[in-house]
Amino acid sequence: QITTVSGNEFLLQSDIDFLILDWFHAIKNAIDRLPKEQRITSRNLEFKLRRSSSIEFLNNLDTESKEPKPEHRKSLIFRLNYSASDTNDRNRVKSRLKKFISRRPSLKSLQEKGLIKDQIFGSHLHLVCEHEKSTVPQFVRLCITAVERRGLDVDGIYRVSGNLATIQKLRFVVNQEEKLNLDDSQWEDIHVVTGALKMFFRELPEPLFPYCFFEQFVEAIKIQDNATRIKSIRSLVRKLPRPNYDTMKILFEHLQKIAAKESVNLMSTQSLGIVFGPTLLRPEKETGNMAVHMLYQNQIVELMLSEYSKIFGSEED
Repeated sequence: QITTVSGNEFLLQSDIDFLILDWFHAIKNAIDRLPKEQRITSRNLEFKLRRSSSIEFLNNLDTESKEPKPEHRKSLIFRLNYSASDTNDRNRVKSRLKKFISRRPSLKSLQEKGLIKDQIFGSHLHLVCEHEKSTVPQFVRLCITAVERRGLDVDGIYRVSGNLATIQKLRFVVNQEEKLNLDDSQWEDIHVVTGALKMFFRELPEPLFPYCFFEQFVEAIKIQDNATRIKSIRSLVRKLPRPNYDTMKILFEHLQKIAAKESVNLMSTQSLGIVFGPTLLRPEKETGNMAVHMLYQNQIVELMLSEYSKIFGSEED
């Protein structure tokens, strides 16, 4: 706060120390540019930077008067204070913020009132499907179609990461329910599309393989006899909720097409298992067996790709 002898007050406010210093130097430079008889020397300027976040300097110059009176010069005090408020004011602000936050409506209530639309990313799979009146999210279908049209032959498809900023932009567009066209030039990099698809599955509150099935799939993959192992996995897959089963089927069918182009894209069933294992199934609570779990996660995805027709085929097959 700058107060002059004539009663005028000016408030300069900032939380940044170096900015306050810039102001101080700017005012000092303005003083230095005054005619010599009105100029204050550095000996008459007192500058202090205190822990209380205030800067004060005393000046014996009346800057509003071209010919300042000596008595005015002696009494003039400049104060620059950049603290937002004193301690009591800060406490009052904090108290008000706490009350505001405690009274704010929940995300669920805002969604129920239609003020906030349901999100695609980060929502439960069955909720996304219910909202779209389908059993496979439209976004999943769009990504698969785009990859199969222009990504099957791409080296390292699904393994190579796309630009994260662009992936987040795509995520935002999908969540805002804007019309999505993956053929748009901004999604030209197919790794952005695959990155967004992996992010969709990674952000599901409950993975594509539901938590309650995790241990059962792990026990099934441990079975030594291959025919029995396949039969056990097939049985578990058939027990999955409809959105999980249908989404899993279309995804694994797509990944099987990727693996079929291994000679070109260098993505084998094993490579895809490493990429998608931890993304599609994981325990609800991580334990000390994370490395072992990861091995089983990869093996489950790899087996389901290798034996896709037996696991997802009809009973007659």
